[in-house]
Amino acid sequence: MASPDPHNTPETEAERRAGRLWARTAVMVVVGFVAVFGVLGFVIIPVAQGAQAGIDPWSAICRAVGVSPGSPAMRQPVSDTPAQPVSNVAWTPAILNTLSGADRATGQRLAQEVCSACHGESGVSPSPNFPHLAGQSAAAIYKQLHDYRSGARFNEQMTPVAEALSEQELAAIAAYYAEASDDLRLGTRNPLPDERLQRLVSEGDPSRGIPACNACHARGAGGPIETPMINGQHAAYLEAQLTAYANGGRRNDIYQRMRTISAALTEQERRELAAYYQGTR
Repeated sequence: MASPDPHNTPETEAERRAGRLWARTAVMVVVGFVAVFGVLGFVIIPVAQGAQAGIDPWSAICRAVGVSPGSPAMRQPVSDTPAQPVSNVAWTPAILNTLSGADRATGQRLAQEVCSACHGESGVSPSPNFPHLAGQSAAAIYKQLHDYRSGARFNEQMTPVAEALSEQELAAIAAYYAEASDDLRLGTRNPLPDERLQRLVSEGDPSRGIPACNACHARGAGGPIETPMINGQHAAYLEAQLTAYANGGRRNDIYQRMRTISAALTEQERRELAAYYQGTR
């Protein structure tokens, strides 16, 4: 007869009762912890924070558990200020196809009829108050025209013009000027600026969150598709736009890129950069 296995002895009734008691105790301890921290996190703390914010206990609890929107610690801000328009241009395949398939003959006709008075017959503006358009990318011109049309950017002269044109006509004008030669732009090539300005142009200033200007605006830099060419542009126009970005007067830059950069530049730096780029090719 085989001897009994000492590791496989039947449990006694006392041992089974002890095991069940231990299991119940462990469950009760876990449930107790959950209950205590649940009451603390969803009742006591929210009610206390709500009282400081002037919110009734029930609303504070509802916010804490996610039934009502908002934090139990604060009132939801209420403002009658209308939302500021921002650029809503998205470079979808449809828009890119519209630009690539634009009727340049229509663009030339419209340019002569509605654009040449300010921007010159060939897209080279005779006035420092208006930008050169010749040689810009179609995407850069189209975005600005579209923003004027949508209200994301406002100008007392340009806004009515853009609003009167269809998106296809905006694309046609953009495509026409993109193929115009910019060889007639005024200005002579500038010598290299001083070391301080040269760093802003080619390296930026990481300590102020300023990227290099040439990282986006130099020819062939590969910046965002809507980035305009600023080489040879009127200094007065460039400085005015940098200042408008800096003080929030112009707000149609995507992701607030130019507002952030311009606000970090000093007034003197904006003026010097504008003068430098007017004389570059």
